[in-house]
Amino acid sequence: MINQLSWKVGGQQGEGIESTGEIFSIALNRLGYYLYGYRHFSSRIKGGHTNNKIRVSTTEVRSISDDLDILVAFDQETIDVNYKELHENGVIIADAKFDPKKPEDTQAAMYAVPFTEMATELGTSLMKNMVAIGATSAILDLDIQVFEEVVQEIFGRKGQQVVDKNMEAIKAGYEYTKEQLGGAETMQLEKADGQKRMFMIGNDAIAMGALAGGCRFMAAYPITPASEIMEYLIKKLPALGGTVIQTEDEIAAVTMTIGANYGGVRALTASAGPGLSLKMEAIGLSGITETPLVIVDTQRGGPSTGLPTKQEQSDLMAMIYGTHGEIPKIVFAPSTVQEAFYDAAEAFNLAEEYQCPVIMLTDLQLSLGKQTVEPLEFDKVEVRRGKLATEALPEIENKGYFKRYEVTEDGVSPRVIPGMKNGIHHVTGVEHDETGKPSESAANRIAQMDKRMRKISNLKFDTPIHKNAPHEEADLLIVGFNSTRGAIEEAMGRLEKDGLKVNHAHVRLVHPFPAEEMMQLVQSAKKVAVIENNATGQLANIMKMNVGSHEKINKILKYDGNPFLPQEVHTKCKELF
Repeated sequence: MINQLSWKVGGQQGEGIESTGEIFSIALNRLGYYLYGYRHFSSRIKGGHTNNKIRVSTTEVRSISDDLDILVAFDQETIDVNYKELHENGVIIADAKFDPKKPEDTQAAMYAVPFTEMATELGTSLMKNMVAIGATSAILDLDIQVFEEVVQEIFGRKGQQVVDKNMEAIKAGYEYTKEQLGGAETMQLEKADGQKRMFMIGNDAIAMGALAGGCRFMAAYPITPASEIMEYLIKKLPALGGTVIQTEDEIAAVTMTIGANYGGVRALTASAGPGLSLKMEAIGLSGITETPLVIVDTQRGGPSTGLPTKQEQSDLMAMIYGTHGEIPKIVFAPSTVQEAFYDAAEAFNLAEEYQCPVIMLTDLQLSLGKQTVEPLEFDKVEVRRGKLATEALPEIENKGYFKRYEVTEDGVSPRVIPGMKNGIHHVTGVEHDETGKPSESAANRIAQMDKRMRKISNLKFDTPIHKNAPHEEADLLIVGFNSTRGAIEEAMGRLEKDGLKVNHAHVRLVHPFPAEEMMQLVQSAKKVAVIENNATGQLANIMKMNVGSHEKINKILKYDGNPFLPQEVHTKCKELF
């Protein structure tokens, strides 16, 4: 019996690799297992190697595993590229069609199963992925009936005959592989707890959080890895009286979003690095007009088109400092799918309370990685609209203008929506006075700049740093942000077994940086390791700017397009001692 399983399916893009992993993982999720999946895919629509690695466990997991138990291969390239992940008791299940060759330097067992041939005999070669699922079930000694409900949901609209044929394909793969196994030992998973949990990607959680937080408009241009947010809201927003507009470009998307927020509608736009570059001037417009704006940046490999379907965390500096001039801005980074849901809802509250751009920073691994999620608590979501006037405004003497940009002690001015009686004011992207009229007065410039910048000096943000700090004095403090959390948590446990005292700080609020809180953690550690997917150590550099302790801070970087594995974090941290 095993309590964890690492399973990977690979082949050419367009061969049904994604659907194979989807059916396998959904079925196991419904049995009550915890799952974490990560897709490696090409930026081409069809062709190019792709794989889906799924970790199955009886306990919660937040990262892909170091090694591999089962590799399902639809071509030789899948074996050649991935076999080194297999441990000595691992198994390769390969389509007999391509005459698979097992590399000489692996002890893993290999079974050639005629996926394509068996599927063709049942009616269509497209069902070869179902044969592969059946073969996997044989290796795991898993009852194939666990897939029936999922197959019914996916293929039911095509008729019962299609459902039955797909189940036949699963059965055929199961029986063929069972026969090949003979009396060989199978990898039986320990029984799961049977609890019902969600299974979703971060982008879907963001979209759900936006809905729960009152978002009723989205303007966006499709881009990997952000598009699923728009696709989800296209299906759901109309039922709630909202709408999604696919714009002609990123500039139109962000300016439409600003316009919607100015009109009082909670609105969202989402993109990745190249799109955010185009949005920068408009982000400045949001800042100077003090119009709420929520943006999701799903980081990917850059620069330019870069690695559009690969993991990276290199937008940090751009999101904080990318706009010309100086404006108040809030940048935060969820680290789990659950946080992505709650943070997406909270982003609208922050944008309206502080009347500034709010950027929710994710990365490809968090945005597209699919994982088990405990039931979301919608009653935790609240809607706070800040200083938005909801009642009749008092008459203004001498038919003057409303002081939309009034200088206030907390830096936040009263806000109205267009059409409110006694709320008329100017809105312009140039510097302006309290009523919005353009003004180049030096005294006014200082007053308005100071007012805007002090908005976020007392920002209230729940859990700016997620801390797991059991030691008052630590040998090592590991710091990360976004999706590196799972790998760090596993590495932390291994380092503790090695005899090191380890604390973990995962940065949630990136800007304004929680310097005081981080400084306490840094000062109580002998060494600091900052784990991030970029080439220059952007988070480490931000820490040095805000907390000092340059001599303690070490950068552990990975920028090859792949996420960190727990073993990599463990090994690199041990090298510091």
